[in-house]
Amino acid sequence: MNPYLPDASDPRMAGVKPLPEGLRPVSRPRRLRTTPAMRRMVAETRVVPAQLILPAFVKGGGVDSPVEITSLPGQFQHSTESIKELATQAAEAGIGGIDLFGIPEHKDEIGSQAWDPKGILNAGISAVREAVGDDLVICADTCLDEFTEHGHCGALTPDGRVDNDSTVPLYAAMAVSQARAGAHMVSPSGMMDGQIAVIRDALDREGFTDVSIMAYSAKYASAFFGPFRDAVDCSLKGDRKAYQQDPSNRREGLRETLLDLAEGADLVMVKPASHYLDVLSDVAEVSQVPVAAYQVSGEYAMLEAAAANGWIDRRRCIGESLTSIVRAGADLVLTYWAIEAAQMFREDL
Repeated sequence: MNPYLPDASDPRMAGVKPLPEGLRPVSRPRRLRTTPAMRRMVAETRVVPAQLILPAFVKGGGVDSPVEITSLPGQFQHSTESIKELATQAAEAGIGGIDLFGIPEHKDEIGSQAWDPKGILNAGISAVREAVGDDLVICADTCLDEFTEHGHCGALTPDGRVDNDSTVPLYAAMAVSQARAGAHMVSPSGMMDGQIAVIRDALDREGFTDVSIMAYSAKYASAFFGPFRDAVDCSLKGDRKAYQQDPSNRREGLRETLLDLAEGADLVMVKPASHYLDVLSDVAEVSQVPVAAYQVSGEYAMLEAAAANGWIDRRRCIGESLTSIVRAGADLVLTYWAIEAAQMFREDL
């Protein structure tokens, strides 16, 4: 009998009858939720620091100190010196990798700074490799949108469409330059048809057979990319719906992934993460290579804004969001919280 429960004579208990003996629960799942230690012991999904990859931005044009990104509070555009410090912090935190994005001082119609050996992204890759060597997987974004004056992910036709087959060789040149600069992994994110096969061939021909490819396989034309475009000073006018996927399409995400796998992708990715967990689950079910998911800028910014207003428990929401992505099937998560989350998950063990 519960001593804190009023007895049957209390008028508030009128109409309340004891639980019949035959209806007492046979199975009591709550036994496995009784204490923090019990919950930790039986947790089905665990996130560890090595699963996390930190997206980071390196900016050209004489930047000598980090510049905070207004729409991504706590994230910065880095110089080639400060990116070394960030990479060192990431390695010390035990996270899996860092994914570098470049912000050039000058842009042109084909994004030629992207494969310039002295371009800002390649300079950033070399700086990070110098700082951390092989202690962190150094990944480079292999796309032209940050480097083109029009902000699209490739070369344009006279009527303003992205020319798929003229763009893919530019990606190949970019990937090879990134490998020369010291990248362990390249990550084609432009959603051009056939891009993985061409990049793999180019890397292999240049002797970079050990450089891996993380394919942005199911990348959707999402509204959640907004803060990222601030972060890379994107020049885009219009949208990318003609080459990124329609958010209403689930099967197409699986089709794109299977094509990338057939072309030689070493890892595949779903982007964004939180609003595409169904696609992520589909991909994880069939993929024989590691599956990544990108917790994009809009996902980060929304939680940070809500936390800043006191509407949510920031720490718990960060942990829950990352756990849900791994629970859906991600082996790796790209997240702007990577360094902070690594410490959080260690403390929660």
